[in-house]
Parts: sequence; structure tokens; C-alpha cells
Amino acid sequence: MKLLFICTHNRCRSILSEAITNHLAQGRITAYSAGSQPAGQVHPLSLKYLEARGISTAGLKSQSWDVFSDVEPDAVITVCDNAANESCPVWFGNTVKVHWGLPDPSKLDAPEEVLESAFNSVMDTIEGRIRKLLALAPERMSPSELQAALESIAKED
Repeated sequence: MKLLFICTHNRCRSILSEAITNHLAQGRITAYSAGSQPAGQVHPLSLKYLEARGISTAGLKSQSWDVFSDVEPDAVITVCDNAANESCPVWFGNTVKVHWGLPDPSKLDAPEEVLESAFNSVMDTIEGRIRKLLALAPERMSPSELQAALESIAKED
């Protein structure tokens, strides 16, 4: 199963989602991340707090969703409000599309301890959602079942 996480700039929330999903799924799900207007670099605190949790940051990069036109994800999950309102590329076709809104800790202008808390809160939310998804055996779901499961998980927070 393949999931593509999208956020406009692909530097924080979608990156965190990709890394945490790949870490927890251990090959059951392959996660990718992209942006409609990628920043070109991953936010340094995204890397710092992933590494602090022992999650690999190897290969993480800010990139356009155009890079994934041949990937054919089973689901596309937008994680920021801007990306949720954008028109997805035609090549997404009938792919399951769901919005998992997450606050953006990288936009905070705050002391280090506040930033750390904000990043950890978002990472905890992502981890909780992915654990719930994995418990449902998504690789055996039909597209409509996957759509319903992903929507339900987002509402449980």
C-alpha cells in the first residue's frame, strides 16, 4: 500500500507524516510526501525532532507532487488547509483523497521549549493516526473502505 502526504510547501507536516508512517509501518505501507509549491528544503526542526525520536530522516526532501505521477498511491492525504483546497493533479484520478488537518509548528515564532512541544504534539497526532490505520489492516481494504477508515481516523482526535 502507498500513501502520499501533501502539504503546500512539503517542509514540515507532510515530511513528518512520511517519516513517521514509514517508521511505524515497517514495509506494510510505503509513504511519500510532496507539495504543490515545495519550499525546496525540509525545515531543520522537522529533521531534529524526527531524529530525537529515533526516526530515520534519510532521503527526506521537499519536492513537487509532479515527481509522483508514476507512483499511483492508494491514498492521497492532505495535511494542511491550503493543500486541502487546491486542485489535485489529474493523474491522481480516482485515488482516495482525504484531509488530515494538522497545525504547522514550523510557523511558530517561539522559544525552543514551545517549538519542541508543538512539534511533539503534531508528531504524536500523526503517530496515533498511523497506529490506528495499521490496526485496521488497510492493505486488505477496498478503496471505499480505505476512504471511510482514513476519514474516521481524522475525526477521532
